[in-house]
Amino acid sequence: MVEYHRDLDAVFAAVADPTRRAILAALARKAATVTQIAKPFPVSLNAISKHLMVLERAGLIRRKVTGRQHHCSIEAKRLQVAAAWFDHYRMFWEERLDSLERHLVARRKRPHS
Repeated sequence: MVEYHRDLDAVFAAVADPTRRAILAALARKAATVTQIAKPFPVSLNAISKHLMVLERAGLIRRKVTGRQHHCSIEAKRLQVAAAWFDHYRMFWEERLDSLERHLVARRKRPHS
């Protein structure tokens, strides 16, 4: 259970940053080299490398080194852990909201005293 929370914490920490979310979005469309990933961002290649390390440690990307080229691709399995966490709470709130709706509908149907 501790491992699950550590993984979940790493994923949420990684996706908390807008640059890292943009990197994931780009990699979801197509695998790319570090240089290709860095091109659209107004920050240094070193800064992008640091973002990639955070994503890699969180298990959200995979890096393959071929010579001097670092090829990155998305590793969506860890995102499924976060999605499952959200789904659990989504179901919780949907049940509560459905219950509230039933209560309000029943109350509206009662004659006023």
